[in-house]
Amino acid sequence: MKLSGGFFLWVGSSPVLSNLAVSMSSKYDSMPLSTLVMGDPSNTAANSLAQRLAKKTKKQVYVSYSLPMTDNNFSLLVEKRIKKELELLPEHF
Repeated sequence: MKLSGGFFLWVGSSPVLSNLAVSMSSKYDSMPLSTLVMGDPSNTAANSLAQRLAKKTKKQVYVSYSLPMTDNNFSLLVEKRIKKELELLPEHF
């Protein structure tokens, strides 16, 4: 979902919003600020992805990440695909 000055990204295998993280750039630090708005604080996938995407896009990013954390390679493939979508369809972000 594209927002004014940002976007919402949902990544999941079932229609569940189990967590939500938000990240945005700060003039005080090169690394974007990031926080988990809802969900299990021990699962850092949404927070980490939101932070990396905010740094790359310079936008406010909301991420819900509801994939099982069983395979790290799968997570890397998902993130690689998201970055490809950013390149191919920047108007959607």
